[in-house]
This record gives sequence, structure tokens and C-alpha cells, in this order.
Amino acid sequence: MKKLQILGTGCPKCKKLFEATQQAVKELGIEAEVTKVEDINEIMKFGVISTPALSVDGTVKVVGRIPKSDELKTMIS
Repeated sequence: MKKLQILGTGCPKCKKLFEATQQAVKELGIEAEVTKVEDINEIMKFGVISTPALSVDGTVKVVGRIPKSDELKTMIS
């Protein structure tokens, strides 16, 4: 099972990336744990300065923007 983490302090873009990630997982039909990381100290451990960000299995894939659906699916799968 993939571990997907949305890194962000809870801003509207962070929430939108969380929803888009959940939708992409559903459309791909894969098993994944999608969680939010809102603690700034935890976010900094990933080396992320700008949010929102997406981590797939511990590797940061996108920072500071919400990718389009197709790009998001590619990152996840």
C-alpha cells in the first residue's frame, strides 16, 4: 500500500491537494493511505519550504502547487 502525505498547514491549496489526491487514488483504483501533515516541524523534516507538497512513500514529488489530475496520477502510480 502506498503512503501519500499532503504537507501543508491547512491552507485552502493544501486542502485542495488533499482532495485531488484522494480522487486520483480512487480513479486509479489503488490502495493508498492518504494523510495530512500539518505540523510545521514535521513538514520541515521533508525539506519543504513552500506548501502544499505531496510525498509519495517518503519522497517529495511536488512542492508549492497543485498538479493537474493526470500528472498527480503519474506521481502516485
